[in-house]
Amino acid sequence: MSEMVTEKDVKYIAKLSKLSFGDDEISRFADELSNILKYIDKLNELDTSDVAPTSHVLDICNVTREDIPERKISREDALKNAPEEGYNHFKVPRIIE
Repeated sequence: MSEMVTEKDVKYIAKLSKLSFGDDEISRFADELSNILKYIDKLNELDTSDVAPTSHVLDICNVTREDIPERKISREDALKNAPEEGYNHFKVPRIIE
């Protein structure tokens, strides 16, 4: 099998990443990336036709509760400690011009 990642590929990726490498590093990275991709390519040899697609290895489901307030608070009580209020709402400084 020929090299999966060439030195030209590594130089291109380095340029996109705004990184600079010496010639010896580029050669080493090309070899290392090729070896990684060859190892990952072994997964194509596995028969996964009977394996259901999953989003997580473990069979986990979220345990949630309904968002029901335990006690109600009046609008007046909620606004009592507000630094400023306007039109029965919290008034905050404008941040978008």
